[in-house]
Amino acid sequence: MVYLHKQNSLPTHRLLTTRVFQMKNPRRHFLILFIQLVSIISFCHYVMPIRGENNNTSAVKVDLGIILDMETDVGKVMHTCILLAIEDYHAAASHTATRIVPHLRDSEKDDVEEASAAIYLLKDVQVQAIFGPQTDFVIDLGNRAKVPIISPATNPLLSVKENPFFIRGALPSSSQTKAIAAIVKNYGWRQVVIIHEDSSYGTGIVPHLTDALLENNTLVSYRSVISPSANDDQILKELYNLNTKQTRVFIVHLQPYLASRLFLKAKEAGMMSTGYAWIITDVLTSLLDSVDPSVIESSMQGVLGIKPYVPSTTELKNFTKRWRKRFRQVYPDIDGVELNVFGLWAYDSITSLAEAVAKVGITAIPKFKREDTRKNLTDIDALGTSELGSLLIHSMQNITLKAGLSGDFRIADGELQPSPYQIVNIIGTGQRSVGFWTEKDSISYKLKMNGKIAKTDNKQLGPIIWPGESTIVPKGWDMSTSGKRLRVGVSVNGKLDEFIKVERDSKTQAIVATGLCLDFFKEIIESLPYAVSYVFIPFTMPDSRTSPDYDHLDNMEYDVVVGDVTILAGQSKYVNFALPFPESGISTVVPVKDDERKNIWIFLKPLKSELWITTGAFFVFIGFVVWVLEHRVNKEFRGPKHKQVGMMFWFSFSTLVFAHRERVTSNLTRFVLIVWVFVVLVLTSSYTASLSSMLTVQQLQPANDLINNGGYVGYLKGSFVEYFLMRMQFDRSKLRSYSTLEEYNDALLRGSKNGGVSAIIDELPNLTLFLNKYCRKYIMVGQTYKTDGFGLAFSEASPLVPDVSRAVLKMKEGGQFAKRGIQKYSSNETDCSQSNGTSDSLTLDSFRGLFLIAGVSAGTALLIFFLIFLYQNREILATDDSIRKKISAIAKVFDEEKDISNSKSGKPGCNEESQTATVLLAASETSPEILPNLPSQSLEIRISDGLGESPAHEGFSATEPATLVHETITETF
Repeated sequence: MVYLHKQNSLPTHRLLTTRVFQMKNPRRHFLILFIQLVSIISFCHYVMPIRGENNNTSAVKVDLGIILDMETDVGKVMHTCILLAIEDYHAAASHTATRIVPHLRDSEKDDVEEASAAIYLLKDVQVQAIFGPQTDFVIDLGNRAKVPIISPATNPLLSVKENPFFIRGALPSSSQTKAIAAIVKNYGWRQVVIIHEDSSYGTGIVPHLTDALLENNTLVSYRSVISPSANDDQILKELYNLNTKQTRVFIVHLQPYLASRLFLKAKEAGMMSTGYAWIITDVLTSLLDSVDPSVIESSMQGVLGIKPYVPSTTELKNFTKRWRKRFRQVYPDIDGVELNVFGLWAYDSITSLAEAVAKVGITAIPKFKREDTRKNLTDIDALGTSELGSLLIHSMQNITLKAGLSGDFRIADGELQPSPYQIVNIIGTGQRSVGFWTEKDSISYKLKMNGKIAKTDNKQLGPIIWPGESTIVPKGWDMSTSGKRLRVGVSVNGKLDEFIKVERDSKTQAIVATGLCLDFFKEIIESLPYAVSYVFIPFTMPDSRTSPDYDHLDNMEYDVVVGDVTILAGQSKYVNFALPFPESGISTVVPVKDDERKNIWIFLKPLKSELWITTGAFFVFIGFVVWVLEHRVNKEFRGPKHKQVGMMFWFSFSTLVFAHRERVTSNLTRFVLIVWVFVVLVLTSSYTASLSSMLTVQQLQPANDLINNGGYVGYLKGSFVEYFLMRMQFDRSKLRSYSTLEEYNDALLRGSKNGGVSAIIDELPNLTLFLNKYCRKYIMVGQTYKTDGFGLAFSEASPLVPDVSRAVLKMKEGGQFAKRGIQKYSSNETDCSQSNGTSDSLTLDSFRGLFLIAGVSAGTALLIFFLIFLYQNREILATDDSIRKKISAIAKVFDEEKDISNSKSGKPGCNEESQTATVLLAASETSPEILPNLPSQSLEIRISDGLGESPAHEGFSATEPATLVHETITETF
């Protein structure tokens, strides 16, 4: 318009000049010429920028289409950034002949208007690239015309892979889902509610966010879909609906104009108070400046937000100043709008496009190629295709800006690559950074940039002010504001009253539940860091099934079931168990034998009868061997027959207590006694140990191999132990069920032969109570089969399970609850020390080796003695007398005392020793100092000879080896 207006005014200037020339005044003539020159210069300065022309007539013009929603602040911000990007490119590339000419079209918040603008730009203007479209239709037009479509769309449903001419110049909303999931995991929240917009923008993030949360074992308990056209009443109604649910963690993915209304109503519904947690996504966090500050200050305090991290650089600060100045020039009537990340991405996108244009190095812009030349074509059929577009898309699909204003601006395969995310806490009207998230290191409080690699400084977020101005991390759930309490199911027909007993108060008709399991549950609830109200609801548990599933908890109508509920695989399909609280396993209890400690003959019990007999026989045998070896050379074994027999028994049995004082002179005897004394030592030690055990340890009823012995076995009625016994190949006819600990006691007392049982097989918690109550009568024996134990059965979606499991671990570490509970419900009279060992009588088999050694030793000594004796009396055997006379003569010699003096008189060296002894004795009588070390008593030297004999002063004494022996030294010849 302006350009045409100037052209039409040129004849007027010529007419004016002609008339001036007709004037004869030179001064006026000069003035008119000056005015004409200024007008021409102004005209050129005004027209050239609009048409993209300059003084360089050889410049190549690249037309860029821009389609933005100019009714929004984001559109105005991006438009200003695009103009600055083009100016910066022209200023930096003034030596080149390529110029980018922008052609702006307003989409007016309408997809149809956006499509119409795109067709106009492609068909009439024939632009080489378009920035801004966010719909599938325009992207398809770009694919058809082979024109790059650079879009700031965050909707992940717009696929880059399926559209070869689509370049995403912004981060998709799906790229932030792992960061959000990391925040949820960091605070241990197990369930969240997603609030999103009912549009392609809102629904696109849902599957990606759900998957990211599931990777961290977090469930999306509910999805709240809000229409962009919803009124305030509809939003408030939906919030009230959310408030009736347990989850108190909300992830909001809404546009700023809709989010501000949501938070105003959330404040009205009391959902911005203590105990609630709100997380907003990147678009809302990045555009928080577009939200009314009064809304932020009144209704968004304590909200956590996540947005792409933009490093603060000098270039960014300078650009921000330029942007504000230019924005005020272009939009002077708009205040309060600040530069945001979408503007920075627009700037970097146009800069990347300019670099791609420069890289292509075009010298002329060809017109679109139209293959169909028919008339009356539709606008779409008449678009044609761009030859330059293919070159540009190839350059832009993989490009990196080393110094982008938004940070590391890198496009790979047509997609902007994720950068670190910043986590902020909304306080007042502003944001406070509390941490960062990166793909490699997850969350951190600080972020250190090392080149292109972001490294975390630690693994925690900074302090956060939560809704309600609370510094305590919300637990993430609540029983609801409607006063709903935790529904606790308790079985009225539990297996043992000690664990759970349900009664109804006769006056108030209230349900009264008692027992070890109920006490445990109450203590767990009290230990939680928050208050949980509950109500007991009785129910009847069906009879036990002989099935591994045992799935009577299917379709459970309670929040938790408390009782002696065993954790089984079949039940875990329907409920969520907390960690088991009592000791787990299956074991066996049997009765102890009658107490025989008061038996007057208990001292005979340590040894079996065959061992007693064998031991006595060996005592007699060893006594006989010693007598045979000693009676001919040792006067203490001489004398009348009855004396010799008594000495034989006395000496042998006195070795039992090492009380023998008689000396032995034969080396053979010493050898026999050494072995025998060792045997006696082992026997007495074993006897002492066995007798002590019998006097202190109770005996067990034989309980081994119950299956083969055919004894009856008892178990708790209604428990899964019956199925366990069937798996252990027990005969069903040999199984008997009982319901109380008293019935256990009665059945074990009667035994299998009298209608009772030989053993009880049950779970350890039940047996522990039983033994603590009847500890003097029964004991636990055999192998313990591991099970998962008792557990609190919660509904599958209950958020209490993690906290309860942690509380169970703390209680089990202390160990005090189990002790108190058992003492409370067992009511035993005295403390009992349990023992699962037995003390049986010792048998001969254990000592066969010792007796064999002793027997062989004694027999060998006898054999050697008789061989030597027969050799020494071989003259008798060589006579011609009858065998009877020979035996009689040999027996007579055997019974006679051996003449030691005669046998020694002829031995060499004997006289010398005797003379020496006489000289010493005489010298001592005249001068006692000569023998100062000899005792004053008279000493006797007994000199003997013969194999197996020794001097009397070398006699063997087992009891008093250090006793002083008084000897008289005499000379014997």
